[in-house]
Amino acid sequence: MTKLLLIDGHSLAYRAFYALPTDLATPEGTVTNAVYGFTSMLTNVLKDHRPDYIAVAMDTPTPTFRHELDEGYKAQREESPELFRSQLPLIREVLDALAIKLIEAPGFEADDVIATLATQAEAEGIDTIIVTGDRDSYQLVRDPHIKVLYNKRGVSDYALYDEAGILERTGVTPAQYPEYAALRGDPSDNLPGVPGVGEKTAAKLINAYGNLEGIFEHLDELPPKQRENLGAAQERVLLNRKMSHLLRDVDLGVTPEDLRPGPCDPDRVRTLFNQLAFHTLWPRIQPVIGDRSDAPAMPDAVVHELETEVACDGAALATYVKANATGALGLAAEWIGVPGRSALTGIALAANAEHALSVSVDVLRAHEARNAVTALLAGEVRLVIHGAKEVLRGLERVYDTNLSMPALDADTAVMAYLLDPGERNLDIATIALRYLGLEVSSPDQPSDQLDFDGNAGSEDTARRATAALALAPKLADALSERGLLALYCDIELPLIEILATMEDVGIRIDTAFLGELSTKLNAECRRLEASIHEHAGEPFNVNSTPQLRTVLFDKLGLTPVKKTKTGPSTDAESLQKLQGEHPIIDDLLRYREVEKLRNTYVDALPPLIGTDGRIHATFNQLATTTGRISSEVPNLQNIPIRTDEGKEIRRAFIAADGCQLVSADYSQIELRVLAHLAEDPGLIDALSRDVDVHTVTAARVFGVAEADVDSDQRRFAKVVNYGLAYGMEAYGLGQRMGIGTGEAKDILDAYFVSFPQLHAYMHDTVAEAKKLGYTTTMFGRRRQIPELASDNFRIRQMGERMAQNAPVQGTAADIFKLAMIAADRVIDTEAPDTRMLLTVHDELVFEVPDALLDTVVPKLRTAMETVCELRVPLVVDVGIGISWADAK
Repeated sequence: MTKLLLIDGHSLAYRAFYALPTDLATPEGTVTNAVYGFTSMLTNVLKDHRPDYIAVAMDTPTPTFRHELDEGYKAQREESPELFRSQLPLIREVLDALAIKLIEAPGFEADDVIATLATQAEAEGIDTIIVTGDRDSYQLVRDPHIKVLYNKRGVSDYALYDEAGILERTGVTPAQYPEYAALRGDPSDNLPGVPGVGEKTAAKLINAYGNLEGIFEHLDELPPKQRENLGAAQERVLLNRKMSHLLRDVDLGVTPEDLRPGPCDPDRVRTLFNQLAFHTLWPRIQPVIGDRSDAPAMPDAVVHELETEVACDGAALATYVKANATGALGLAAEWIGVPGRSALTGIALAANAEHALSVSVDVLRAHEARNAVTALLAGEVRLVIHGAKEVLRGLERVYDTNLSMPALDADTAVMAYLLDPGERNLDIATIALRYLGLEVSSPDQPSDQLDFDGNAGSEDTARRATAALALAPKLADALSERGLLALYCDIELPLIEILATMEDVGIRIDTAFLGELSTKLNAECRRLEASIHEHAGEPFNVNSTPQLRTVLFDKLGLTPVKKTKTGPSTDAESLQKLQGEHPIIDDLLRYREVEKLRNTYVDALPPLIGTDGRIHATFNQLATTTGRISSEVPNLQNIPIRTDEGKEIRRAFIAADGCQLVSADYSQIELRVLAHLAEDPGLIDALSRDVDVHTVTAARVFGVAEADVDSDQRRFAKVVNYGLAYGMEAYGLGQRMGIGTGEAKDILDAYFVSFPQLHAYMHDTVAEAKKLGYTTTMFGRRRQIPELASDNFRIRQMGERMAQNAPVQGTAADIFKLAMIAADRVIDTEAPDTRMLLTVHDELVFEVPDALLDTVVPKLRTAMETVCELRVPLVVDVGIGISWADAK
């Protein structure tokens, strides 16, 4: 069968704009993220589906017949950001160069164009795949001729739906989709649905009565409230259906046969891609358009010639370092396993793209090589490394000593992370291909060829060193253009060595205490398991979801809270909602809590203890979109804070002999950042006085004197204060406080009346993020939020919450990193025997000699509290103890 590919151009370009960073730009500064994402998607679908015919449909600014039916249609939508609109002509250029027809129909939407062409193609025996991010196209699916390739998120997450797929996705058939959409409404198009009728209820009603007429004819069979809401909304719902129906007979002046892609000029495509800096897209699209051209292949990914010298002894390394002592050197490392956590097997140095020096670990251990490496790290040479923390840790293991790296000039992994914090793949091969069109892997050395005593090849290591060297100036220019250079130089770059030192130092563990705690928790698990079996009336595997379902819902007759594809849910949230229904629930929740603590921490920590009796966690600088530092092996952030068992686990983390652990924890830092950014006088006043901020807040919200605030009012205020930093809304507040959404909304409304600048700030922040495609912190850190472009109301709401909280959380993260740098400076200049051990949430943990406590602790507190100036004071709570629990 012949195949037609129909692409909803505006929908996919808009999603690409929010999914990709606006840092994607030409050397002249023209932003191209929407063009790049759209072209990348187009390349993928051309390669995967090889269509005989193809067209891209676009909306026009002209009002459509739907606007005539309902003047409120899409009226709530804000104008597309200028950065997006400016890229639409570039998308047209790309399509024109690729000889792909662009079709527009003034007075109609792209969906109507697509519906018309798909219908014509089906009549002519042509199969159609519709590529879109708009769910209205679901109604067009017809087996076996029309399918929808739906963009669920970002630019690469797609699902191909046939009729069965639509039924599974929505609960209704494609033909029933307009009825379904009419009932649930579409907030993105300003089409109100029936109150209380969501997607599941809409599908249930349609399956029961066939269509809207059937539903309205049987209103008397429905529950009173549902009957009332449907009856009141009948006229609106019928109009929604009319608006949702796609037209299949638009006069377009073209037929499917006219959509066969024309011959395309590869030189023209390549020239355009070079102008747009689409270096990585050319080699991907060239094989696709090659079918429509006699031109030879012209890959644009450069693989340069590289001469790699192997250092046979320490003298060769010393000579190379000395010869390049005043320039810049790229450095890359090779490992047995995980970088930074496994043994280093060799390094490579590169002074330019033509020549590199590879050095095995055996040569590195030579005395002369050790001196050369020490000189290299501390000398005048400007070191460029992709992942400097891991390289420093590897060299420290080789020499079994602490090293510093003042020569570090650029870490290209950190630079790439700042440019796109949502990118999970930051390996140098990906970054070099993306920014330079440079192929890192050696073309002459197979991937399975080994070197460095049976480990990965020295040739590829050398290429990674040259790639880092070439990347640094390119990434530095990009950071400068986007106002991120100060963030990189003043915060992220100094942090690298601090985190490496923390990983090297580790924290002492009380193994005897852990053993006792394991025995205690194991006994508690067995007791709870026996109690659960008694409640069930029979033994069963408590950790087996199917067996637990049988006990809870079949044998004990409990009513499921929610259902999954495999049956009633037994997750923690569902069990918590069943509390009070049967005593087995309390035991199950307690069992899971204890079992998790035992498996995740108490029994998992001992194997991680090194020969020095300390655990050396890995601190991730590049893992979160907000800039927060995370940890792994172990994940310290997940140790429960409020439970007794969580506190007990912290007792296993202890100070070295003659020392104490000092916990320095920022008090309410995100709330203080929020007050600063929003400039709200009431919140600033509440945080500036030496009083309980939640009591002050409650007094304002509930209209009582501060002395008359009761515990429930303070508790409400506390939840709202902390929840606002995470974009909490009425539903979330109600869930947290165990009250109705309406009552929670009243409390939030009263809160915003008391603190009006907060509400204005949150609104303006979301509007700015929609306009730019990203948020910024007080220090310039950016975060892309692709969810803002989703046509799914819930996902878009999630994006708005992200936009509200990203500047707050990101600024708090920046301040915390500055605090680590300031604290390190205190240690370096005044207390070298003090060591920074852990960073967890808003807390730093130090190991301080007993004799220095009185002098060092006040200096650390002062350094953290004065690290930057806000409109409210920064406050640090300090605790001291022999264990982490005692210090908390």
